Amino acid sequence: MRPTIFDIENWSEIGATLARNKTRTFLTAFGIFWGTAMLAMLWGGANGFEGIMRRNFAGFSTNLGACFPGSRSISYKGYNKGSYYSMTMQDVEAIRRVAPAIESSSPMVNISVNAAYGMRSKAGYALGVESDYAKILIPVISEGRFINAADVSGKKKVVVLGRNVANELFGGESPLGKFINLNGVYFMCIGVASQLSDASIGNRIDDSYVLPITTLRNAFNYGNKIHFFVYTAPQGKSPSDNNKVIRRILSVAHSIDPADERAVQFMDISEMFKMVDGLFLGLGILALFVGFGSLMAGIIGVGNIMWIVVKERTHEFGIRRAIGATPANITVQVLSESVMLTLIAGTAGVCFAALVLGIADKMTMQPVLGPAGFQLAFATAVGIVAAFFVLGSIAGTLPAVKAMKIKPIEAIRDK
Repeated sequence: MRPTIFDIENWSEIGATLARNKTRTFLTAFGIFWGTAMLAMLWGGANGFEGIMRRNFAGFSTNLGACFPGSRSISYKGYNKGSYYSMTMQDVEAIRRVAPAIESSSPMVNISVNAAYGMRSKAGYALGVESDYAKILIPVISEGRFINAADVSGKKKVVVLGRNVANELFGGESPLGKFINLNGVYFMCIGVASQLSDASIGNRIDDSYVLPITTLRNAFNYGNKIHFFVYTAPQGKSPSDNNKVIRRILSVAHSIDPADERAVQFMDISEMFKMVDGLFLGLGILALFVGFGSLMAGIIGVGNIMWIVVKERTHEFGIRRAIGATPANITVQVLSESVMLTLIAGTAGVCFAALVLGIADKMTMQPVLGPAGFQLAFATAVGIVAAFFVLGSIAGTLPAVKAMKIKPIEAIRDK
């Protein structure tokens, strides 16, 4: 008699053996099922939560930096502590000439305006930018186009409407080519835009009237003040590489104590991305640790059950040995039961986890951004089942070895 895993009678006997102890088989299988499901759901869930977190920065360049004025925290050259200053276009030009790590950049100005089109009106903010703004905080263009370099250099009276203000002023009508009144000045609409993330620098594009910064300054007599200066660093550089130079330029231009860190404020999105990466690396390790713990609990349950099975069937194994069954026959019998239980319950657990993750993915779907990523890759699912297969085999090995070593005469006498 040569043992083989393809022996139909062998598998029929395994099924009958498992069916004789339905409660025990169910509880053991459920432990394996839940262990695989937990591991798969934790793994896929960690990916999904990372996707949700990264949505907060969707549309932002990963190497984005910004600087903006704060209040003086140190009295210096006649300026009292707590006094304010304004950045200017001259500061921007000086920074661009000297800063070591700026690739794209744009000054920003926000001013409140009252917009009108026909009988409709909407209060909001006009956002003055340069054309490189679209490379830094990447807008989603619904209609038309964004501000370009010719608009800025020609001080053209054009406006890109945020999606929300366009809907309120025009309803379902296309605003392209139409003129809207901003504080008494007429601008032609050249596009409708929005942004992907909820985070923003200044006001959200969706709720803004985006103008060439030169046009805004000229039309509303705003002067050369700016509120923010945003920029991206080239590959291999960090936005924070510019901080010392920017601080020195502004300190000299506006009589700020060089040691006054609160007077010049910086933001570095790349640091936030690093924090997010670190957070989700830790979350992934935790998910793997907890899931593996659940997996091991299920496998230990399999091992314990197989010890009990071997003990209960000692007399049967003795008779088998007495009528010619080899140790390999007994080993295959015990191992097959362990592997069969592990594979069926483990596969069911992974399928259940995939279903739950699929539902979560549908629930977090967004029109532009798509799903958050609550998904279990096929390779990962196969890897989890394969891990259970290996561990299930190991769990059944010791009981199988014990069964193999049973001497026929001892086993037959066992009560």
